[in-house]
Amino acid sequence: NPNLTFSPTHQPVFVCLFVFPSGEDSGFNKLSTDSSTLNVIKYNMRKSLDLEQEGCYLQAGKKECLEECGFNATAKTIFIIHGWTMSGMFESWMHKLVSAVMQRESDANIVIVDWLMLAQQLYPDAVNHTMSVGLHIANMLNWLQDEQQLPLANVHLIGYSLGAHVAGYAGTYVRGTIGRITGLDPAGPMFEGVEEQKRLSPDDADFVDVLHTYTREALGVSIGIQQPIGDIDIYPNGGEVQPGCALGDVLAVAGNFMEVMKCEHERAVHLFVDSLMNKDHMSFAYQCTGPDRFKKGICLSCRKNRCNNIGYNAKKMRKRRNSKMYLKTRADTPFGGYHYQMKMHVFNRKQSDNADPTFHVKLYGAHKDTGNIFIAVHDNIIGLNLTNTFLVFTEDDIGDLLKIRLSWEGEADSWSSVWKNIKKSLWAWNPKSPKPVLQVRRIRVKAGETQKKFTFCAQDSEKTEISPGDSVTFVKCRDGWEVKPRKRYVT
Repeated sequence: NPNLTFSPTHQPVFVCLFVFPSGEDSGFNKLSTDSSTLNVIKYNMRKSLDLEQEGCYLQAGKKECLEECGFNATAKTIFIIHGWTMSGMFESWMHKLVSAVMQRESDANIVIVDWLMLAQQLYPDAVNHTMSVGLHIANMLNWLQDEQQLPLANVHLIGYSLGAHVAGYAGTYVRGTIGRITGLDPAGPMFEGVEEQKRLSPDDADFVDVLHTYTREALGVSIGIQQPIGDIDIYPNGGEVQPGCALGDVLAVAGNFMEVMKCEHERAVHLFVDSLMNKDHMSFAYQCTGPDRFKKGICLSCRKNRCNNIGYNAKKMRKRRNSKMYLKTRADTPFGGYHYQMKMHVFNRKQSDNADPTFHVKLYGAHKDTGNIFIAVHDNIIGLNLTNTFLVFTEDDIGDLLKIRLSWEGEADSWSSVWKNIKKSLWAWNPKSPKPVLQVRRIRVKAGETQKKFTFCAQDSEKTEISPGDSVTFVKCRDGWEVKPRKRYVT
């Protein structure tokens, strides 16, 4: 069609005309009347790590473009799809993501889907364009199948925010099944709770993996979608507050409140980049019914595909759909850390019913030691005469765990403890009540990354009692956890 000219923002290496195949299977009957939509979607195939270079543009119907761009139909084909934009320009994350993909997959066809002119509109208008952009991508893939016998199994669509739902539409309308779609914090407004056909869903590709990093609600809406919408849905740090994105952290650098939201929403991209660049330590996520159970450390199992790598290294799991997975991360790259489930039974030996202790642990490893780590338990209350299960996260690899020091925070060691003490004094009949005494005999530990289990017993068997300001040291006393002996039946 001579009227459908291609006009990129920057001067490309060469320019081809759009020619769209006709017929029922083209998928473009719905789009053919909207020439303005066809004109502004571009496919920039990257050949150089220098993103200042314009690259090369693929255009459906022009074989010359495939030759000029060096398109290799036998290699992986990775489309990167941006989301809504206020600036009308690619943000810095795009450069980082493209560079990381190119370094990891040097032989792949790496294509940026540029729909900036349709994305730089009022948000509801940009949302209304997602289906037509997805259809446009489906048409490109259909043409590549016809022209180059492109195997869709080798195609991976990576979509950020609105771009994730664009990828979903592409998967819906393409002829065949795309190999993989990755949704990086898919947009929430106007997609939360809608039927699967109107958003990214597990049926849009053979494998759909999703990273959720901004699921907190404000005024009833969440920037990133909250509900699980893939085969696996990974919620780093519960999908809520991301380390390094707190108000104080961001304002100190950017001085702009909008950057706080951007930090958490965009964290999904940076976690994905991290997974491409840091192969030596892959971050694991663990299947769990919800964030509260994960915070207890209950869900660190890898049995029956209950754990998976995150980001680019995620593996397809059979017969799974909407599998929610969790992990904790560091504040900066490399984001991966180390998870430990710890269990300890806290005995109330001296009628210390109102003790309400604040505990910390320090881990001593073969490589290095940690600082004091606050023990976060359910409802922030340590259960007395109960087994308390909690999650401990370390940012560094400390090596084999050799020793644990359990400390009870003194009454004047923090504002939290001071306040607890004031409240107890106000409500107590006797302000000078005796010092509370609790007892911990052993701590059982499971390392998430290695799946190893250990039991630690008090280093001094005579010193298992603990009071405010005190500490007890535990050393490895046997491998594995105590297992109840099986009943023997006499035959």
